[in-house]
Amino acid sequence: MLPAIVQDANTHKVLMLGYMNVEAWQKTQAEKVVTFYSRTKERLWTKGETSGNFLQVIEILVDCDQDTLLIRALPTGAVCHTGADTCFQQKNAPDFLTHLEGIIQEAHETPREGSYTASLFAKGINKIAQKVGEEAVEVIIEAKDANDELFLGESADLLFHWLVLLRAKGYALQDVVAVLEKRHTP
Repeated sequence: MLPAIVQDANTHKVLMLGYMNVEAWQKTQAEKVVTFYSRTKERLWTKGETSGNFLQVIEILVDCDQDTLLIRALPTGAVCHTGADTCFQQKNAPDFLTHLEGIIQEAHETPREGSYTASLFAKGINKIAQKVGEEAVEVIIEAKDANDELFLGESADLLFHWLVLLRAKGYALQDVVAVLEKRHTP
């Protein structure tokens, strides 16, 4: 029997801890849904079997001593039996940039009338790229002055429009991060 720490594959929050015997491990591997061995019920227990809040397995790692599992998973709802996001009473929400990318993606895939972001996509890639250029120039201008509020505001505008441009080109921030990681990995 090994302890199995479950971590959200996207947010990296620790969601819960359970225990796995060989049978639970095999079932989890085969079905790609986390199954534990319940020490109190003395049987296999698939997380979500009663609540419907399953844990979809992304990756299973074994620690260096081979006595603990780390399961990176995607929850389909609240993880804790109390209804909390995690068994450690933490909110399990994406970071703000991930959230913002979701808003941008939604505006791209399901445009709503009156949405500024949807209007950018409707104008096409050239106009979006032009807007990124304009915002970059505004950041440069504000960087030379002493008004931090304007500098940060223009920086936020640049970041937002750059994320729109990434989405328009079919990419996400993580794609750029992957390039940076590759450049800086020995």
